[in-house]
Amino acid sequence: MMSLPRAMKRGISVVSDAIFLLTALWLAGWLSGTLSLSAVLPEHSLGLITWLVVSLVVFYLLGLYRAILRYMAPQAVATVINGVTVSTVALAVLCWFLPLDDILRLTLCFAVIAVLLIGGSRWGFRSALQLKKQKTKSRVLIYGAGCSGRQLLYALQSGDEYKPVVFVDDNTELQKTTVCGLTVLPSELLEKAVERYRIDRVLLAMPSAGRGRKRELLELLSRLPVPVQSIPGMADLVAGHMKIDDLQDIRIEDLLGREVIEPDQHLLQANIKHKVVMVTGAGGSIGSELCRQIVRCKPAVLILFDVSEFALYSIERELNAVKRRFGYACVIKPVLGSVQQQKLLEQVMTNFQVNTVYHAAAYKHVPLVEYNMVEGVRNNVFGTWACAEAAIAAKVEHFVLISTDKAVRPTNVMGASKRMAELVLQGLASRQNTTRMCMVRFGNVLGSSGSVVPLFAQQIKAGGPVTLTHKEITRFFMTIPEASQLVIQAGAMAKGGEVFVLDMGEPVRIYDLAKRMIHLAGLKLKDKANPGGDIEIQITGLRPGEKLYEELLIGNNETKTEHSRIRAAQEQCLSWPATMLLLNSLDVACQSFDQQMLRQILLDAPTGFAPSSEICDLLFVSSLGNATVKKELVH
Repeated sequence: MMSLPRAMKRGISVVSDAIFLLTALWLAGWLSGTLSLSAVLPEHSLGLITWLVVSLVVFYLLGLYRAILRYMAPQAVATVINGVTVSTVALAVLCWFLPLDDILRLTLCFAVIAVLLIGGSRWGFRSALQLKKQKTKSRVLIYGAGCSGRQLLYALQSGDEYKPVVFVDDNTELQKTTVCGLTVLPSELLEKAVERYRIDRVLLAMPSAGRGRKRELLELLSRLPVPVQSIPGMADLVAGHMKIDDLQDIRIEDLLGREVIEPDQHLLQANIKHKVVMVTGAGGSIGSELCRQIVRCKPAVLILFDVSEFALYSIERELNAVKRRFGYACVIKPVLGSVQQQKLLEQVMTNFQVNTVYHAAAYKHVPLVEYNMVEGVRNNVFGTWACAEAAIAAKVEHFVLISTDKAVRPTNVMGASKRMAELVLQGLASRQNTTRMCMVRFGNVLGSSGSVVPLFAQQIKAGGPVTLTHKEITRFFMTIPEASQLVIQAGAMAKGGEVFVLDMGEPVRIYDLAKRMIHLAGLKLKDKANPGGDIEIQITGLRPGEKLYEELLIGNNETKTEHSRIRAAQEQCLSWPATMLLLNSLDVACQSFDQQMLRQILLDAPTGFAPSSEICDLLFVSSLGNATVKKELVH
């Protein structure tokens, strides 16, 4: 019956109900002793057929044949009762023409039997379907028996994937009680509950819990041998972006447990609202999130500048969709180009009368910049210089450079180039007062193109191994939205030449992070202590230029700002003439592709550059190899 067309199913239901009505009438007559169908059928068959047709038409009009049996809700009982009531009234009218002594007794018996047959058949069929599906559903434990947990229970019970079997909750008033038919256990019995109830998955139903509390819970849940998922956050539920049963994997920001501070709206909008804003590297991880945050602050015009055609197309399309959805009035202008093209940048900033520039364009991947030193320096140093000079020429009011913690005592070319970019901006800030320039320095952002988190997730999904360069490596982490909001707020506080440092919280040991991600996927770590585990963590060795620990400050000279998570660092800087000498030397080295000269200039500059490896530039290494081959051929 499950594979039959819907029209045929309805036809079968109609025939079944006709049989049930006649059966109910026969049983009612037999039980009440007032009616014998065999006695009245020859003379009153037309009346019985009319009554039967009227009853079935009423059932149809009430929508009883539109309901899909397996999805029938409790409200369908009322529909059955209403239909049987009308059928009973029609029967009572018919009985006036029959030689009966006790019509009331007959109709009451009929009504009860008809409800039991018609309603009971449907609920019996529905129960049989559900019982069949219960065997294939995953058995889940819901952590949180509050309002969200109960809503999740109702949603899952009507679905085909999960079967909730028990609640766990920290609320002592709910513990050892029954909520919606399920027992509520304390968290101390969590591991025993997973084993006793044969749990396949744990669902965390606490959308309003803070990140600190979620981190505590996830520490507890990560010890379980089953996957852990959560329901969407309260903001997504309230906004209607997601439903209660849109289960999602544990987000890495929940693992880190960093509480988000609401942004200061005045600082957030100071350099953006009703102004013309430009973002370089607009299609990148940081640049695109900056654009998302900027659009919400209602600029007059937002200029997206990027060298990648596809990245630019993607972010423009996304932002235009956001505009239409929320009714934002800002104009979005996508511009293709490199940040090394100063004339193009100047023309864009002048033509559109740009007020604020967020310079996010940079090469950030440490090993790739090690392998491509010249292009890394050109893009990160000279690209920043060209962009800043264009801003000054176009009389841009504010210029914010997105910097990195790798600029602090750098061990790689990427970090040294970003520190050089900071020096360029500090020098330009001292040379003029037309454009207020500042730098915002922060660590790794979750979900960025260079983040380890999506890499670990892919490796775990593929069955491992998870690759890590060093067991003791640590990093600061922050979500992209939070980092972008803080960048915007820091830029609004600039007076000129400041290096702002974002409070990144406590550094995270990447090995511990990988272990948590493995456990929360319901898998076991494979190591010497547990050789029968599922996922192994392989240590591959530090890559060229990679540091074990990152820092945010060169010295200890920092001051507080009006924002609790933004500090201002007083870093060493150069006069503009001294900066120009460095830039000219760098330019010569880049023009001649002299990697040794390039490294020496970075070493001599006040960048704190202390390379952790020999020159790894691919062109430099290949030239050494060719020279060696030629020398061997000569000999």
